[in-house]
Amino acid sequence: MFKKTRALVLRETKYKDADKILTVLTEDEGKLTVSARGVMRRGSKIAAACQLLTFSEMLLFENRGKWYVNEAQSIEQFLGLREDIARLSLGTYFAELLEAVSDEDSPNPDVLRLGLNSLFALSGGFYSQEHIKAVFEMRLMCLSGYEPSLDYCPVCGREEADAPVFSILGGTILCGKCRSTEYGEVFPLCEASLAAMRHIAGAESKRIFSFSLQEAAAKRLYAICEAFVSTQLERRFSALDYWKSVK
Repeated sequence: MFKKTRALVLRETKYKDADKILTVLTEDEGKLTVSARGVMRRGSKIAAACQLLTFSEMLLFENRGKWYVNEAQSIEQFLGLREDIARLSLGTYFAELLEAVSDEDSPNPDVLRLGLNSLFALSGGFYSQEHIKAVFEMRLMCLSGYEPSLDYCPVCGREEADAPVFSILGGTILCGKCRSTEYGEVFPLCEASLAAMRHIAGAESKRIFSFSLQEAAAKRLYAICEAFVSTQLERRFSALDYWKSVK
């Protein structure tokens, strides 16, 4: 059976002498594992389209439950990522997160769109890497079933929390006086950082990056978004550690 789809390459693993096993995120099938045979041979027509962090149109062939790349043409290669090791490592972290929250037979076009928009912003250098990273992390959690509750304090019910903090375990804001060990580790918030979190969670996809923060508020946001992801997904990501070492 043949199937045409558009897909973002999230991971590549060399196999045998000239093949690769790819993990791709597709528009209509969710995450798939596909084999790109002969892709590492000189003159391969599908080599460019099967690179890590490339968005491509692929013609896939299924045989005995396995998918193979029959034809492929790149749509967007995000060339800016390949010119800077920090951008490339951060883009790889985005791919690791996308793979972690995605499943086979569970397409989520909004997650794929977020990944593509974030890689485009990162490749073009439209915002700081820390800004793009924080927005990607928080929005991805919202789209993957981990959306935080940012409207009111669950203890006292106040909509405008007093001296607010954010529980990365419970995914909720708390008044400073309502914090307790029940909610695990908490991070201090300010009015600006809380407003930024609400913007990321609720804005239209094309506007999620469109805000600015003073340095102190930005640092609060960056710390919260990273900690929220690692706590909710209960794992570390090697590409994130590498990005921190080279940025």
